[in-house]
Amino acid sequence: MIILKIGGNILNKPDALAAALDYFAALEGPAVLVHGGGRKASEVIAAMGMEPKMIDGRRITDAATLEIVTMVYGGLINKQVVADLQARGRNAIGLSGADGNAVLAEKRPVKTIDYGFAGDVLGADGSLLWQLLDAGLTPVMCPITHNGKGQLLNTNADTIANETAIAVARARPEEQVSLRYCFEFPGVMHDIKDPESWIPELQPSSYAAFKAAGTIVGGMIPKLDNAFAAVAAGVGEVIIGDLPALQAGKGTRIIGGS
Repeated sequence: MIILKIGGNILNKPDALAAALDYFAALEGPAVLVHGGGRKASEVIAAMGMEPKMIDGRRITDAATLEIVTMVYGGLINKQVVADLQARGRNAIGLSGADGNAVLAEKRPVKTIDYGFAGDVLGADGSLLWQLLDAGLTPVMCPITHNGKGQLLNTNADTIANETAIAVARARPEEQVSLRYCFEFPGVMHDIKDPESWIPELQPSSYAAFKAAGTIVGGMIPKLDNAFAAVAAGVGEVIIGDLPALQAGKGTRIIGGS
Protein backbone atom coordinates (compact mmCIF):
# COMPACT_ATOMS: atom_id res chain seq x y z
CA MET A 1 0.00 0.00 0.00
CA ILE A 2 1.71 3.18 -1.19
CA ILE A 3 0.76 6.80 -0.56
CA LEU A 4 2.62 9.23 -2.80
CA LYS A 5 2.64 12.98 -2.18
CA ILE A 6 3.67 15.33 -4.97
CA GLY A 7 4.09 19.07 -4.57
CA GLY A 8 4.15 22.29 -6.53
CA ASN A 9 7.64 21.87 -7.96
CA ILE A 10 6.34 18.83 -9.85
CA LEU A 11 2.83 20.07 -10.59
CA ASN A 12 4.12 23.26 -12.24
CA LYS A 13 6.42 21.42 -14.66
CA PRO A 14 4.58 19.35 -17.30
CA ASP A 15 7.49 16.97 -17.95
CA ALA A 16 8.11 16.39 -14.24
CA LEU A 17 4.41 15.82 -13.60
CA ALA A 18 4.12 13.38 -16.50
CA ALA A 19 7.10 11.39 -15.18
CA ALA A 20 5.68 11.33 -11.65
CA LEU A 21 2.28 10.13 -12.88
CA ASP A 22 3.98 7.47 -15.03
CA TYR A 23 5.75 6.24 -11.89
CA PHE A 24 2.58 6.33 -9.81
CA ALA A 25 0.38 4.66 -12.41
CA ALA A 26 2.87 1.80 -12.73
CA LEU A 27 2.88 1.01 -9.00
CA GLU A 28 1.56 -2.45 -8.23
CA GLY A 29 -1.23 -2.84 -5.73
CA PRO A 30 -3.35 -0.22 -3.95
CA ALA A 31 -2.10 3.36 -3.97
CA VAL A 32 -3.27 6.85 -3.02
CA LEU A 33 -1.98 10.08 -4.55
CA VAL A 34 -1.92 13.31 -2.53
CA HIS A 35 -1.13 16.59 -4.28
CA GLY A 36 -0.49 20.17 -3.29
CA GLY A 37 -0.52 23.09 -5.69
CA GLY A 38 0.40 26.20 -3.74
CA ARG A 39 2.46 27.72 -6.54
CA LYS A 40 -0.41 27.45 -9.02
CA ALA A 41 -2.78 28.91 -6.46
CA SER A 42 -0.46 31.88 -5.95
CA GLU A 43 -0.33 32.43 -9.72
CA VAL A 44 -4.14 32.46 -9.97
CA ILE A 45 -4.47 34.72 -6.92
CA ALA A 46 -2.05 37.21 -8.49
CA ALA A 47 -3.79 36.97 -11.88
CA MET A 48 -7.05 37.97 -10.18
CA GLY A 49 -5.43 41.12 -8.85
CA MET A 50 -4.87 39.92 -5.29
CA GLU A 51 -1.62 39.54 -3.41
CA PRO A 52 -0.78 36.07 -2.08
CA LYS A 53 -0.17 36.34 1.67
CA MET A 54 2.42 34.01 3.20
CA ILE A 55 4.09 33.90 6.62
CA ASP A 56 6.97 31.44 7.15
CA GLY A 57 5.85 29.52 4.09
CA ARG A 58 2.25 29.16 5.28
CA ARG A 59 -0.62 30.76 3.40
CA ILE A 60 -2.94 33.23 5.05
CA THR A 61 -6.33 32.05 3.81
CA ASP A 62 -8.97 34.75 3.97
CA ALA A 63 -12.45 34.15 2.51
CA ALA A 64 -11.53 35.24 -1.02
CA THR A 65 -8.33 33.18 -0.99
CA LEU A 66 -10.26 30.13 0.22
CA GLU A 67 -12.56 30.37 -2.81
CA ILE A 68 -9.57 30.47 -5.16
CA VAL A 69 -7.58 27.65 -3.56
CA THR A 70 -10.71 25.47 -3.50
CA MET A 71 -11.16 26.05 -7.23
CA VAL A 72 -7.47 25.47 -7.99
CA TYR A 73 -6.82 22.47 -5.72
CA GLY A 74 -10.18 20.73 -5.85
CA GLY A 75 -11.00 21.66 -9.43
CA LEU A 76 -8.24 22.56 -11.85
CA ILE A 77 -5.37 20.50 -10.44
CA ASN A 78 -7.28 17.58 -8.98
CA LYS A 79 -9.40 16.89 -12.04
CA GLN A 80 -6.47 17.25 -14.43
CA VAL A 81 -4.45 14.74 -12.40
CA VAL A 82 -7.43 12.37 -12.31
CA ALA A 83 -7.81 12.66 -16.09
CA ASP A 84 -4.08 12.10 -16.60
CA LEU A 85 -4.20 8.93 -14.49
CA GLN A 86 -7.22 7.67 -16.43
CA ALA A 87 -5.17 8.12 -19.60
CA ARG A 88 -2.52 5.91 -17.99
CA GLY A 89 -4.97 3.13 -17.18
CA ARG A 90 -5.36 3.93 -13.48
CA ASN A 91 -9.02 4.32 -12.51
CA ALA A 92 -8.73 7.42 -10.33
CA ILE A 93 -11.28 9.33 -8.29
CA GLY A 94 -10.69 12.84 -6.96
CA LEU A 95 -11.41 13.67 -3.33
CA SER A 96 -11.40 16.68 -1.08
CA GLY A 97 -11.67 16.15 2.64
CA ALA A 98 -15.41 16.84 2.43
CA ASP A 99 -16.03 14.04 -0.11
CA GLY A 100 -17.18 11.02 1.84
CA ASN A 101 -16.03 12.83 4.98
CA ALA A 102 -12.54 11.70 3.98
CA VAL A 103 -10.59 14.23 6.08
CA LEU A 104 -12.07 16.15 9.01
CA ALA A 105 -10.30 19.27 10.26
CA GLU A 106 -10.80 22.28 12.50
CA LYS A 107 -10.04 25.94 11.85
CA ARG A 108 -6.57 26.73 13.17
CA PRO A 109 -6.90 28.68 16.42
CA VAL A 110 -5.50 32.19 16.51
CA LYS A 111 -2.38 32.50 18.62
CA THR A 112 0.17 35.05 17.44
CA ILE A 113 -0.96 34.82 13.78
CA ASP A 114 -4.44 34.54 12.30
CA TYR A 115 -4.11 32.12 9.37
CA GLY A 116 -7.76 32.53 8.44
CA PHE A 117 -9.49 29.46 7.01
CA ALA A 118 -6.51 27.16 7.51
CA GLY A 119 -7.40 23.68 8.69
CA ASP A 120 -5.65 21.48 11.24
CA VAL A 121 -6.49 17.83 10.59
CA LEU A 122 -8.45 15.92 13.23
CA GLY A 123 -8.35 12.64 11.31
CA ALA A 124 -8.80 10.85 8.00
CA ASP A 125 -11.20 7.98 7.24
CA GLY A 126 -9.02 4.97 6.45
CA SER A 127 -12.00 2.66 6.08
CA LEU A 128 -13.49 4.85 3.35
CA LEU A 129 -10.20 4.86 1.45
CA TRP A 130 -9.92 1.08 1.67
CA GLN A 131 -13.51 0.74 0.38
CA LEU A 132 -12.56 2.80 -2.67
CA LEU A 133 -9.32 0.87 -3.16
CA ASP A 134 -11.14 -2.48 -2.83
CA ALA A 135 -13.54 -1.27 -5.54
CA GLY A 136 -10.60 -0.75 -7.88
CA LEU A 137 -10.50 3.03 -7.52
CA THR A 138 -7.38 5.11 -6.85
CA PRO A 139 -8.06 8.11 -4.60
CA VAL A 140 -6.43 11.39 -5.60
CA MET A 141 -6.61 13.73 -2.62
CA CYS A 142 -6.36 17.52 -2.71
CA PRO A 143 -5.50 19.73 0.30
CA ILE A 144 -9.02 21.00 0.96
CA THR A 145 -10.69 19.67 4.12
CA HIS A 146 -13.86 20.53 6.05
CA ASN A 147 -15.00 20.88 9.66
CA GLY A 148 -18.18 18.79 9.40
CA LYS A 149 -20.32 21.92 9.78
CA GLY A 150 -20.20 23.17 6.20
CA GLN A 151 -16.94 25.09 6.36
CA LEU A 152 -14.20 24.24 3.87
CA LEU A 153 -10.60 24.70 5.03
CA ASN A 154 -7.21 25.01 3.36
CA THR A 155 -4.83 22.35 4.72
CA ASN A 156 -1.16 21.53 4.19
CA ALA A 157 -0.78 18.69 1.67
CA ASP A 158 2.09 17.08 3.61
CA THR A 159 -0.25 16.82 6.58
CA ILE A 160 -2.98 15.31 4.39
CA ALA A 161 -0.51 12.65 3.19
CA ASN A 162 0.69 11.95 6.71
CA GLU A 163 -2.81 11.63 8.21
CA THR A 164 -3.98 9.51 5.27
CA ALA A 165 -1.10 7.10 5.76
CA ILE A 166 -1.82 6.82 9.47
CA ALA A 167 -5.54 6.26 8.82
CA VAL A 168 -5.11 3.46 6.28
CA ALA A 169 -2.47 1.79 8.48
CA ARG A 170 -4.79 1.82 11.48
CA ALA A 171 -7.77 0.63 9.45
CA ARG A 172 -5.83 -2.43 8.28
CA PRO A 173 -2.86 -3.10 10.57
CA GLU A 174 -1.98 -6.21 8.59
CA GLU A 175 -1.13 -4.10 5.53
CA GLN A 176 2.36 -2.68 4.99
CA VAL A 177 1.93 1.04 4.32
CA SER A 178 4.64 3.10 2.61
CA LEU A 179 4.41 6.91 2.59
CA ARG A 180 6.57 8.57 -0.06
CA TYR A 181 7.17 12.30 -0.32
CA CYS A 182 8.32 13.26 -3.82
CA PHE A 183 10.03 16.64 -3.93
CA GLU A 184 12.94 18.38 -5.67
CA PHE A 185 15.95 16.88 -3.84
CA PRO A 186 17.38 13.32 -3.75
CA GLY A 187 16.57 13.17 -0.05
CA VAL A 188 17.16 15.13 3.11
CA MET A 189 20.43 16.90 2.38
CA HIS A 190 23.61 17.77 4.26
CA ASP A 191 24.15 20.45 1.59
CA ILE A 192 21.39 21.29 -0.92
CA LYS A 193 24.06 22.39 -3.41
CA ASP A 194 25.66 18.92 -3.38
CA PRO A 195 23.33 16.28 -4.89
CA GLU A 196 25.50 13.50 -3.45
CA SER A 197 25.06 14.71 0.13
CA TRP A 198 21.68 13.12 0.78
CA ILE A 199 21.18 11.35 4.10
CA PRO A 200 20.21 7.68 3.57
CA GLU A 201 18.47 7.19 6.92
CA LEU A 202 17.13 9.23 9.81
CA GLN A 203 16.04 8.09 13.23
CA PRO A 204 14.96 10.32 16.14
CA SER A 205 18.43 10.72 17.64
CA SER A 206 20.17 11.57 14.37
CA TYR A 207 17.32 13.90 13.41
CA ALA A 208 17.72 15.80 16.69
CA ALA A 209 21.49 16.04 16.12
CA PHE A 210 21.09 17.37 12.58
CA LYS A 211 18.60 19.99 13.76
CA ALA A 212 20.90 21.08 16.57
CA ALA A 213 23.78 21.40 14.11
CA GLY A 214 21.71 23.50 11.70
CA THR A 215 21.88 20.86 8.95
CA ILE A 216 18.10 20.44 8.88
CA VAL A 217 16.23 23.74 9.02
CA GLY A 218 13.18 25.60 7.74
CA GLY A 219 10.44 23.77 5.88
CA MET A 220 12.10 20.37 6.22
CA ILE A 221 11.40 20.36 9.96
CA PRO A 222 7.57 20.16 9.78
CA LYS A 223 7.87 17.65 6.90
CA LEU A 224 10.13 15.41 9.00
CA ASP A 225 8.06 15.92 12.15
CA ASN A 226 5.10 14.59 10.16
CA ALA A 227 7.20 11.68 8.89
CA PHE A 228 8.30 10.60 12.37
CA ALA A 229 4.72 10.94 13.64
CA ALA A 230 3.54 8.62 10.86
CA VAL A 231 6.13 5.96 11.70
CA ALA A 232 5.27 6.21 15.39
CA ALA A 233 1.57 5.72 14.53
CA GLY A 234 2.13 2.48 12.60
CA VAL A 235 3.08 3.50 9.06
CA GLY A 236 5.63 0.94 7.88
CA GLU A 237 8.04 3.34 6.22
CA VAL A 238 8.40 6.93 5.10
CA ILE A 239 10.74 7.82 2.24
CA ILE A 240 11.62 11.34 1.10
CA GLY A 241 13.32 12.03 -2.22
CA ASP A 242 13.02 13.19 -5.80
CA LEU A 243 11.51 10.99 -8.50
CA PRO A 244 14.82 9.41 -9.68
CA ALA A 245 15.64 8.54 -6.07
CA LEU A 246 12.23 6.95 -5.46
CA GLN A 247 12.46 5.04 -8.74
CA ALA A 248 15.87 3.71 -7.70
CA GLY A 249 14.69 2.71 -4.22
CA LYS A 250 16.76 5.47 -2.61
CA GLY A 251 15.88 8.70 -0.85
CA THR A 252 15.96 9.32 2.89
CA ARG A 253 14.26 6.58 4.89
CA ILE A 254 12.61 7.60 8.16
CA ILE A 255 12.68 4.91 10.83
CA GLY A 256 11.56 4.72 14.45
CA GLY A 257 13.64 3.81 17.45
CA SER A 258 16.26 5.89 19.18
